[in-house]
Amino acid sequence: MIVFIKLLLAHLLGDFLFQPTKWVIHKSVHKIASRYLYFHVLIHFVLVLLLLGNYTYWRIALVVALSHYVIDLGKLYSQSRFSNKSIPFIVDQVFHILILFGCAYYGNIIGQIDYLIGMINWGLVTAVFFLTFPCAILMNILLEKMSKQISLDHKSLPNAGKYIGMIERLFVLIFIMTGRWEGIGLLITAKSVFRFNDLKESNSRKLTEYILIGTLMSFGLAILTGLIYLSF
Repeated sequence: MIVFIKLLLAHLLGDFLFQPTKWVIHKSVHKIASRYLYFHVLIHFVLVLLLLGNYTYWRIALVVALSHYVIDLGKLYSQSRFSNKSIPFIVDQVFHILILFGCAYYGNIIGQIDYLIGMINWGLVTAVFFLTFPCAILMNILLEKMSKQISLDHKSLPNAGKYIGMIERLFVLIFIMTGRWEGIGLLITAKSVFRFNDLKESNSRKLTEYILIGTLMSFGLAILTGLIYLSF
């Protein structure tokens, strides 16, 4: 495990600390001809050797560096096909981490995968997933009639409310799991403060009631889910 952690730290340092924005832009423009691509790969090679602390690991450092070169090239030449730039970034990071995992456990990959699968808390996975998209859809159905009566005269980010609800429900779940019920009150207070200006400017009782019902329903579902999870 310590080898994987060191490899992951080397990756994080190389990709996010020792890679200036100037390098990223230059690589995006010049791709395989960018000198910064090769500097970037070399930095990963050196970081792996330094963190592993033993020159006999040079093969692992070489595999990490070469795979990083190939994966980064794949991202550079494919990212123009995606309108959402986060997709190639996430795919790129997943491939890097898989390579690091393979390097750390190359002698027993199957056994380590079985071990990790055995550690999964399926009850928690189910609770977390329910509080995201299924819960958002459920709330949308329950509040549909009310939402049609609300006239919004301001613009907002697409699906912002849905993702805010997901995040707040996950926070509530964390607070319940850690026994920090006071955190839920703090979260409600913070949300009320941020919503105050909207409610004040709109001066709409319907909007106020709609937001209040939606908030209480969201928190209620999260609390109920957390209590059910703890009961098992």
